[in-house]
Formats: sequence, C-alpha cells, structure tokens
Amino acid sequence: MGLHVLPPQPVGVAWPTREWQSAPCKSRRLEALLDLMFEDATVYGETYAALVVRGSEIVAERYSGALPNFVGPAIPVDIDTPLLSWSMAKSITHAAVGILKGRGSLDVTDRLSVPEWQQDERRNIRIDDLLAMRDGLDFVEDYIDGEASDVIEMLFGAGADDVARYAKAKPVAHAPDEVFNYSSGSTNIVARLVGDIVGGGEPGMRRFLTTELFGPIGMTSADPRFDATGTFIGSSYVHATARDFARFGLLYLRDGMWDGRRLLPEGWVDHGRTLRSIDPENCRGYGAQWWVVGDEFGSFWASGYEGQMTVCVPSLDLLIVRLGKTDASLGPNLYEWRARVTQACAED
Repeated sequence: MGLHVLPPQPVGVAWPTREWQSAPCKSRRLEALLDLMFEDATVYGETYAALVVRGSEIVAERYSGALPNFVGPAIPVDIDTPLLSWSMAKSITHAAVGILKGRGSLDVTDRLSVPEWQQDERRNIRIDDLLAMRDGLDFVEDYIDGEASDVIEMLFGAGADDVARYAKAKPVAHAPDEVFNYSSGSTNIVARLVGDIVGGGEPGMRRFLTTELFGPIGMTSADPRFDATGTFIGSSYVHATARDFARFGLLYLRDGMWDGRRLLPEGWVDHGRTLRSIDPENCRGYGAQWWVVGDEFGSFWASGYEGQMTVCVPSLDLLIVRLGKTDASLGPNLYEWRARVTQACAED
C-alpha cells in the first residue's frame, strides 16, 4: 500500500500561527473517549493534556492534574503549561535535518566523518542510517535496568555532559542498514551534526530552531534543552504546550508547508513516515524518527516515554495529542485509546 495523500489546509480555515480555531465537537463518542482518558489512572496512567484537531480546528480538548514543583506548590496543567516531549523530540530533530537538507547543507546519504569510526565498520554509517535507527551501533535503550541501559547513562550519568560523544563511542554490533535498534544515542549523534552545521553552539542552535522551525509555525512555548557542550538533546528534551505540539504535528500533516511557505523540503515528510522497520520488541512500524501505525488511515506518530504522542492521520485530516505520565505496562491501553479515537472520527 502506498502512502496516503497529505491533506491541504481547508479553504477558509486560518493557519494556527497565533490562535487555534475551535469547532463544536459533534461526536459524543469522541467526548466520551477524552473523558475516559482522565477518569481512570489505573488504565491510562496520569493524563495532563489531550487534544484532538480536525481540519485545523480544535474539536476536543482536556487538561488535568498538576506538575511537581520542588520549590513550591504543584503547578496546575492548562493550555499554557509546557510539558516534556521525551522522545517526541526525535521527530523535531527530523524536522531540523530536513531544513538543512532543503538548504543543501547536508545529504542524508552521506557518511559521517567521525575520526574514531574510520578504523572499523562504523565508517560506513550514513546520516540516514542513524535517522532510521539502522546504524548498527551497540546501544541499549532500556528505561528500567539502569545497569544495562545506555540511554539512562547517556541522559543522567556519565554521558550527560556530552550526549553525542557518549553515543559515538559505542562499538559496532551490526553492519549499517541491516538491523533496527531504537536508540536515543543515534538521534543525539544527528543533533550534534546539525549543531555543527548551524554553528554558534547552544545559542546558534537555539536561534536556528526558533527562526526556522518554531517561530514560523507559532510554536512559541517550545524550549529545547542542551548538554554542557551546547548540543541539543534532540533525543528527549523539548518542553512545549499541547497546542504547540499540535502545531508541529500539523506541519507534518501539511507536508512541511505552512501558510504558503515550504519549511520542510518536498518529500521530507514522506521520508519520516515511510515504513522501514518493524521493532521486534513491540511489532510496531518505524520510519525515520517517526513511528508508523500501519492502519487504513495512513497514521504516523511522534512517540515519547511515558505515553507522549502526537499522531497524524492523513486520510481524516486528524491530529491527536496526548501528554501525561503512564507506566510502560499500560502502554497498550494508550495505543488502543488512540485507535478508538481515530475510529470514532472516521465513523461520526
């Protein structure tokens, strides 16, 4: 099956650069599903925000709970509360690479010129292999077993001050483009490359993201985080409101176009949403820094630890954003909820 056509902006609906338009929810099923998400933490964990957009209009929206605040009272969550992306940041990194590709500043088929890689098979790793999580590096993405986990050590341990250096030091386990291995380290190597091309350290990269990506789509709350070397931690750390994550999703749903301007080069969204691998651990499809649902609607999604999601559904011109804190054991319940929301929008 080919890729589903990405829908254009509906005539007469303003781009949500400054404000989102809202439309009355005509689906009782959809309202009930959002209510359900917040009613039972034993099923879905703690949900902070849930947002549904159809045809660039918000048709359902909920907020609840409070964020811990170690210097005062807990912070209530509302439309203005920035929330953590976790690995949805990987999809933002994909956008940053696309912008540079559109400028002609990089070619994803190029191999990385990492000096310590030149003496072994790592010298054959391409940028595209890293984006598709098929680079062959021996990186363990485990959020439970701290003894075995590379991602915990990279983000919170010995690698925290220089995440890309930590990831680059991993040995080769497979030849490039042979085996899928989901790896935050791979994304941080790409983020370092993007930062090196942009130049200017953290200020330069922050300025690039703001002027070339966040600013043009009105994602004003977006706050990317950096390590001590000035590398954007593109695997894991962007804070933004639910509405701003929806703006990012809309950019991809609109094929990289925004209000008459092409921000991502033609074909770049397809690069991210084209199925390349099946994760052997959970049987889910993966493209390049985006997960691929594989349903009849052409859905693809940015996914983050503890159940963060920004879902793009092309055939329904639909976006679903959910942010919260959910244990991995409850993850299948979230995926079922997402599917039920999609089906409700398809049938109502």
